[in-house]
Amino acid sequence: MEIAASILVAVMMAATPLLLAALGELITEKSGVLNLGVEGMMLVGAVCAFAVAHQSGNAYFGVIAGAWRASGWRRCLPFWCWCS
Repeated sequence: MEIAASILVAVMMAATPLLLAALGELITEKSGVLNLGVEGMMLVGAVCAFAVAHQSGNAYFGVIAGAWRASGWRRCLPFWCWCS
């Protein structure tokens, strides 16, 4: 029983970021905006957050940089689509 509980805890911890992203996308789609790049924004934000946190040695800088980069990626994408 203890193994099943630890597996359930691990699954819930791993699924939480995806569930939060899916909830945000659900709310966005209800407003009429279709965004297919949620996983890409999460990946770009995570890579940037890791790089900044590793280089600076401060996890708070990493969180701020990851959020900034993921939101910045979303803002730059339509410009790149219009240019191509």
